[in-house]
Amino acid sequence: MRQPVSHLAGSSFTHLVLAGYTLLSLFPLFLVLINAFKSRAGIFDAPLALPNGETFSTIGFEKVLGKAHFLGFFGNSLTVTVLSLVLILLFGAMAAWALSEYRFRGQRLILLFFAFGIMVPIRLGTVAILELMVKLELVNTLTALVLVYTAQGLPLAILILSEFIQQIPKELKEAARCDGVGEFTIFFQIILPLIRPAIATVAVFTMVPVWNDLWFPLILAPGEATQTITLGVQQFIGQYATDWNAVLASLSLAVLPVLVIYVFFSRQLIRGITAGAVK
Repeated sequence: MRQPVSHLAGSSFTHLVLAGYTLLSLFPLFLVLINAFKSRAGIFDAPLALPNGETFSTIGFEKVLGKAHFLGFFGNSLTVTVLSLVLILLFGAMAAWALSEYRFRGQRLILLFFAFGIMVPIRLGTVAILELMVKLELVNTLTALVLVYTAQGLPLAILILSEFIQQIPKELKEAARCDGVGEFTIFFQIILPLIRPAIATVAVFTMVPVWNDLWFPLILAPGEATQTITLGVQQFIGQYATDWNAVLASLSLAVLPVLVIYVFFSRQLIRGITAGAVK
């Protein structure tokens, strides 16, 4: 049976719009990558052109990897991001399980509190956070960043994961309880495997802001030993001159972890985003 012409036209228009949005989103990344392998003159003379025999250069990568302690900055960002993700996913899933499975007084207020945490940016409390970290003697430590990012990511993680946990059939959990299975076993061996798409979705949405953040590393951990990659890139940007080769090379290397995470978790991410859209 042939599809109506209007349906085909609408589908083609939708795909055209999505393709255009994809190209628009990938264009800045493409621009950074091609210019990272150019000389300074090649960047300014033809920023949209591909590298050729005259403009090809790896001077930016040589500066970044050889002189700028880039590996240390990269390691700091990786440490902060991984630890923050682990804490957000673990505590977020546990809190979502408690709020979805058990009924107790004040449950709605707690959910409202976490929803409020999404609506109000954590940066509004920067002064109070800095004062707290000074009192705890955590300034210029990666621990301060991990704590802040964990608090920043928990509200969204809890609300997303709780929605997925509520979709798990109650009969499955009750059957496990009738067999004498404990609550921790149910959570770690039954609930977590069933909400893997949601966990992947939360991980990707949480990782990108943490990895790209400049605000809190600049305020809480500006020391050279604790600088993250986004803060380390700033040393190539001066008031009167900017080393664009090093800046673009740093950005090219910094985007690799995000791309790797997306490649490995893209299927789970798509499943998590589209879950519930089709019954």
